[in-house]
Amino acid sequence: MSFRGKRKEGEEHASDENEGHVPPRKASKSSAAVDSDDSDDIVVCEISKNRRVSVRNWNGKIWVDIREFYVKDGKQLPGKKGIALSLDQWNVLRDHAEEIDKALAENS
Repeated sequence: MSFRGKRKEGEEHASDENEGHVPPRKASKSSAAVDSDDSDDIVVCEISKNRRVSVRNWNGKIWVDIREFYVKDGKQLPGKKGIALSLDQWNVLRDHAEEIDKALAENS
């Protein structure tokens, strides 16, 4: 058997030590996402067919999540496209809603 580098005297090959030992299987990202239940999510509204606003408790903090969803195996799952606003960020956005409306009216 060929290998790179030199083996020190008395050092055994890793496969010799662990014969018959199978390492535990790692959970894949996709199975973790499917297994996680969205019980902490409160869907506030659906903006369109694949976009929704929800309030979520994640890592002990509350977030306002505006996100696109996709369907996989009959389940709607959150996509990468979106933004999660902290409560401070949400309050800033909410406080500027009138200014945003005025800017929209001017540009329409």
